[in-house]
Amino acid sequence: MNTLLEALAYGAIVALISGTVFPLLYRSKNTRKTAFGLSLISSILLLGFAGALLYTGKEPVFPAIRYLPGLDFTLTADRLSAGFILLIAAVVPGVSIYSVEYVEHAKSEARKNLQTALTNLFILAMLMVVLAGNMVIFLIFWEIMSLSSLLLVLHDYSSEENKKAGFFYFVMTNISTAFLFVGFISLFRLTGSAEFGPLEYSASELALPFLSLFIGFGVKAGLVPFHKWLPYAHPAAPSSVSALMSGVMLKVAVYGFLRFLLSVLTPELWWGMLIITAGSLSALFGVIYALKENDIKRLLAYSSIENIGIIFTGIGLYVIFKVEGLESLALLSLVGACFHAFNHALFKSLLFLCAGSIVHATGTRKIEAFGGLVKTMPVTSALFLIGSVSIAALPPTNGFAGELLLYQAFFQSFAVTDPLLTVFLIIALSSFALTGALAAALFVKLFGITCLAIPRSKKSRLAEEVQKPMLIGPAVPAALCILAGLFSKQLLSLAGWEIEFPNLLLLGILLGLIYAALFLIIRSKETSPARISETWGCGIPALAPYMEYSSAGFSEPLVMIFKNIYRTKIVHRAEYLDRQESLFKNGNVEIRLLRFFEEYLYIPPAQAIESFSKYVSKLQNGKLDSYVLYAFLAVIVLIIATGGFV
Repeated sequence: MNTLLEALAYGAIVALISGTVFPLLYRSKNTRKTAFGLSLISSILLLGFAGALLYTGKEPVFPAIRYLPGLDFTLTADRLSAGFILLIAAVVPGVSIYSVEYVEHAKSEARKNLQTALTNLFILAMLMVVLAGNMVIFLIFWEIMSLSSLLLVLHDYSSEENKKAGFFYFVMTNISTAFLFVGFISLFRLTGSAEFGPLEYSASELALPFLSLFIGFGVKAGLVPFHKWLPYAHPAAPSSVSALMSGVMLKVAVYGFLRFLLSVLTPELWWGMLIITAGSLSALFGVIYALKENDIKRLLAYSSIENIGIIFTGIGLYVIFKVEGLESLALLSLVGACFHAFNHALFKSLLFLCAGSIVHATGTRKIEAFGGLVKTMPVTSALFLIGSVSIAALPPTNGFAGELLLYQAFFQSFAVTDPLLTVFLIIALSSFALTGALAAALFVKLFGITCLAIPRSKKSRLAEEVQKPMLIGPAVPAALCILAGLFSKQLLSLAGWEIEFPNLLLLGILLGLIYAALFLIIRSKETSPARISETWGCGIPALAPYMEYSSAGFSEPLVMIFKNIYRTKIVHRAEYLDRQESLFKNGNVEIRLLRFFEEYLYIPPAQAIESFSKYVSKLQNGKLDSYVLYAFLAVIVLIIATGGFV
């Protein structure tokens, strides 16, 4: 059995390495097709590998390669990593099929091949992070994952918007790595080992590693207030890459955090409360900002922040119930968090792929310019509808199944004896429910404004359905969204989680019968032929796009409710002809939403660092004596710092 598992895992790795190397050596469309075919083959091998691990419960350790004294190149897999490998294997097929045609829209042969190679490298790096057997291997592939995704974000480096997004992503991903490095170093000092393993230390000893890793993984996952890179990076990246970044990369960060958390035998209560607070704020702020957004990819990015918040809420519940000794509720919460991570990977990759098709067909990302796509792009619209229904958590889709698990955990939290903790969980449940309602409104707006009514622009009216690979690709996660919902109970049972959960297959059949019965009843009551006439337009002869509900108009009632969060800011820009600023040259006044986290959390430290850098640059005076003095002072500081550490 172990030999078969090794063959499956190594086969997938070799296929992805080949898919990375071939496009760099040969520039042709057939090479690119072959490369995406190899990533598709790798996902099939990974599906078999992860499925066998989850079903049998085996935990293979692959032969190690010693590359430094005392440090091995070790790959391992257990049930946790198998679950996240299954997630990768579920998302990659749709992205690979879609990319065969999508990548051909790049500007040059060089860019097409580079995007193909980097996509395979990105998938390989994410897989290796999940398979990493120790912290060093983890960090190496974590950096490769970050670098390859950064280059993909910068694929259109001539655009100023993409340059800004790339710079923002580069800074945030390095902050993430810096905190991970501090966390891993802290653990190494405690355990004397770089291996992942059980940690039995006091709460005070584990506080620093926990906080460092929570921030490090939280930045990469997009938790509030570390989320700002997401709304910049996703619109800049190709849509197939956005699907991978949102669908898989964010979950790799969740995996890393869980890898540490599940190793700690007795986590602290305040850890759980901190995780739930961050998760609830992320979920609520993510969906509130998404409601106001008019850029389709940016809106989906904010929605990812919301869903990451839901996942972390489930993880926080797990910690609290674990500390309280409620093992069955802890398991239910953990399964809910992991299952929602899997589901989000499916429906968010589906939505990003559909968004890529819509942007390609219309040439714009502005939701206000869409409309009527259900007539010009019927298949894409149908797939987009499945994704919207799933993410809005309507039964019997997978989004409903995942959130139902977390609701079950919340509703049974009366078993907690501490009254203050009970109040805290009730507040968290209220926030969770509000998030779900707002998410439903968000995707009613997105699908309604994008696909229904009459086109709001010439681009939308002239849009044409995309090529077959760009339809088959999203169809794969769409089918999985429905199947994972209908067979959610059976899937959880096959994965070895025997928990109380309703059979959604029966619910799906029942809903289907009800809809069919309603249709037949209405049809039988029909006494006259259908009357077809134009919609009443208040006396105006013909309907026009300006008479429709706009994206802003749909959101306006909710914007009014949350106006204290959105807040507007008036920005003045003026140039004068004289120093006294009495002779006006030109200028403008802009009213825009206040970017609270960016303007109050990120920009002030950046300005302080810039000012400090300017001050330090003055020390460069070109005199050798001064540089020798600086080196001497630096050595003294290092000696003192090293002595303090020892």
